Amino acid sequence: PASSLFRQIATGAHPGVLHLTRPANDKTKSFKTVLTVDEIRRVSRFLSMTSHDGSYRVVIVDPADDMNTNAANALLKNLEEPPARTLFILIVHAPGSLLPTIRSRCQMVRLAPLAADELMAVLENVEPPPPDDPAARAALAERAGGSARNAILLTQYGGLEIAGALDTLVAARKPDIAGAHRLAEAVAGRDQAIQFDIFNRRALDMLSEASSEAALSGDLARAKTLSEAWQEALNTISEAETYNLDKKQHALTMIDRLNSAMRM
Repeated sequence: PASSLFRQIATGAHPGVLHLTRPANDKTKSFKTVLTVDEIRRVSRFLSMTSHDGSYRVVIVDPADDMNTNAANALLKNLEEPPARTLFILIVHAPGSLLPTIRSRCQMVRLAPLAADELMAVLENVEPPPPDDPAARAALAERAGGSARNAILLTQYGGLEIAGALDTLVAARKPDIAGAHRLAEAVAGRDQAIQFDIFNRRALDMLSEASSEAALSGDLARAKTLSEAWQEALNTISEAETYNLDKKQHALTMIDRLNSAMRM
């Protein structure tokens, strides 16, 4: 962090590094749902300029899963004939989502989730640091799934409390209407975009985990039902972001959908 090079890259000011991700949506105060072709077109402009010191130029697409078809085809043109001393780094959560023609031009490096002790070592360098209580640390590591980003969001934005509240609502034998409204209000505020995202991710994870457990136990019918519920939930989340739908109503609907799916 004391290095000027580090600060340049971290702030996006380094002339040899282009970092592309989903652009901000000024209307919703969040991020757009896809990485658009307009963002990818910045690659051509970036590579048309001479390197400031003759060194490598680096293009980071993060994550490349978020590219729509037009964006992927635009990137492919750059990958087919890249200029000398140019490095493309495509961060991908689901390699199968990329065009085969893009995958064939890449060297794949698989990154495994961090172990619990490695995750805590990373978190020691951020604010706030991880909790001192061993049980709380274990809960944080489990929720984060080996992801430093997830762990930071969970500790800085009340993610553990949001996930815990959702788990409690779904596990309850009887619907807790008041509790559902409290959680929906907590994640649906104007400045609660990150909390809203944490809520949605936890909802998807619950369905995914339950589907996997059902499949491993041989209950394929339940696994199929939960898998379909996961896809429906994902579509609902995408629609809520795309059309800027009422977030509180979305959260209440998601809680009801989880209750129905998990009790089948």
